Amino acid sequence: MAPDGKPEPRIRFRCNICGVQNELPPREFAREVPSCTGCRSTVRTRALMRMLARELLGADLRLPEFPVLKGIRGLGMSDSVDYAGRLNEKFDYRNTEYERAPRFDVLHPDEREFGLYDFIVCSEILEHVVAPVDIAFRNLFRLLKPNGVLLMTVPYRPEGAIQEHFGPMSDFGIARVGDRTVLVRRESDGSYSVRDNLVFHGGRGSTLEMRLFSEDGLKQLIATAGFSSVKIYTEDCRDFGILNQKTWSLPLAAHTAPFALSLDNLGIWSEQWMELRNRLRRIL
Repeated sequence: MAPDGKPEPRIRFRCNICGVQNELPPREFAREVPSCTGCRSTVRTRALMRMLARELLGADLRLPEFPVLKGIRGLGMSDSVDYAGRLNEKFDYRNTEYERAPRFDVLHPDEREFGLYDFIVCSEILEHVVAPVDIAFRNLFRLLKPNGVLLMTVPYRPEGAIQEHFGPMSDFGIARVGDRTVLVRRESDGSYSVRDNLVFHGGRGSTLEMRLFSEDGLKQLIATAGFSSVKIYTEDCRDFGILNQKTWSLPLAAHTAPFALSLDNLGIWSEQWMELRNRLRRIL
């Protein structure tokens, strides 16, 4: 019930990751709270996959509706299980982890992979990377093809500068002291320092918050890395269950150059569409 005693309005949507129909009140569409009864996707992950569909295919398609285009190569960085498997079915895509195989470290990528990827999905990762974070952005640019796209989310504030919590660190660790968790780092002179009041995010792997981005600071890092343009996806999409409760920390796409499907991939998509149409005609 709403505070005035009247029934709460409810929003119907069909998840763009698994295709399940849902119905929820607006207050339950939080960025990080599961809100799909089928795959437990969140507003963030659904918005991320909608952005991917628009950037690669130019349309608001749900993942089950994607054509199978194995000529498009993608890299996932600790991607969520609610969409990683489905991306693997549709593209030449591999998901990686930071702390276990298949391992990928954005600060030290294999140079043989430079220029290999049409798209990279990097969601809630770069706030945890050790400074200087500009190295990570440069490496992401290098990993992409000349017309590739970086699809990313990070928490960021709408104004101000990037707030680095620790600066560059080459030797550090996390320890428990009584009931507190602290960071212990070795300084350049060999001495040790201790930092408390740490911020950890939920998720797998190393989730210590190293920085809080700002919108302007994020755009500057992207431009300095070599990307030609950036687009922040600000709009809601109620049909997919994407209702943004805030106007920041939204998905963004950074382009090395405008992405376009190759003629081969367009031909494959056309063949799949014709096959589906003929199948429907036989059924109907």
